[in-house]
Amino acid sequence: MVCGHGSRDKDAEREFGLVAAGLKKRFPDMPVEYGFLEFSAPNIHMGLNSLIEQGVEDIYAVPGMLFAATHAKNDIPSVLTTFEKDRSDVQVHYGSELGLHNAMIEAFQARIYESLGLDPENPPENLYDTLLVVVGRGTSDTMANAEAAKLTRIVNENMGFGWADTVYSGVTYPSVGVGLEKLLKLGYKRVVVAPYFLFTGRLIKRIYGYVDKVAEQNPEVEFIKTPYLNDHEKVIDAFEVRVREILEDELPAETLMSSFKRRLAAGEVDVHHHHAEFTPESETDSHEHEHSHEHSHEHSHEHSHDHGHSHDHSHGHGHSHGVYKHIGHPLGPRTMIGEGICCCFMSQFPQSVLDEEQDKIAGCKPEDAIAHK
Repeated sequence: MVCGHGSRDKDAEREFGLVAAGLKKRFPDMPVEYGFLEFSAPNIHMGLNSLIEQGVEDIYAVPGMLFAATHAKNDIPSVLTTFEKDRSDVQVHYGSELGLHNAMIEAFQARIYESLGLDPENPPENLYDTLLVVVGRGTSDTMANAEAAKLTRIVNENMGFGWADTVYSGVTYPSVGVGLEKLLKLGYKRVVVAPYFLFTGRLIKRIYGYVDKVAEQNPEVEFIKTPYLNDHEKVIDAFEVRVREILEDELPAETLMSSFKRRLAAGEVDVHHHHAEFTPESETDSHEHEHSHEHSHEHSHEHSHDHGHSHDHSHGHGHSHGVYKHIGHPLGPRTMIGEGICCCFMSQFPQSVLDEEQDKIAGCKPEDAIAHK
């Protein structure tokens, strides 16, 4: 069972299915299903039920996520334990995130070489004339952000760039646009922007939109947009490794699941279930629902949604991004206000930040949204 986050972008949904298909080839005698926390069909429960219908008693669940932030550490384990609790005849085993497994690093480097028109199997000694900008997801989880920065250093040393740095598309800093503008001051005339993302979606389109915007303002610089990872064979390799770790009982001493259960018992976990989880009944009005989710943060900062089935430890707010202490950083997500982007962390901004940015908020026009260019 491959557990994903989900996206409003149907292309992302289709691409996630390609990973499940790739895994099926590695495990031809084993049923393989996938599901999402929100937006996309099937949801995780639907994928699990499909496995049960195929007579499965043991389920090996792996997070389809690059790093262990809130979704992999809290949300997916919560869904899995709720499911397992309702079915005494089924055991669910939860594996590790993809992380910085060698296969993932090799897949990322291959995508970068390919975007430069180079053969990953016969690379140049160095790329000293080129600046590498890695785009991480950006979360409220410090260690997940640090993993993205670690990846940048590994790739830089392996490939030999003149300079390399990390920007983020999420809740942390520096944000993509302002980060690129700062790094251009180093004077490089060739800049590779490489998003460390599995699939397409609004964030990928927003990242490429920022690159186009900055490129337009700096015509003397060559910008190269590296494709995201997608179903590269080495990505499938890494997924296979994570499944085999469960099969061969080679998981770490404290797994993502045992950590979740320990923290839950200690009262340290505040699980916010995803109010945008796909349900067959809601498919017909999904467009209206998406719109209200996309824009509600700027206005009310309150959410109240029905889930269709019950969960333990549920709370009023539907999305589980933790409150980020540097949300007001001058180079952080506040720099995206006014770009026509409504982010799920808008509700985290203190009123003082919203007051300071009120002119940009008032000037938001959907037709100017970088995410849709």
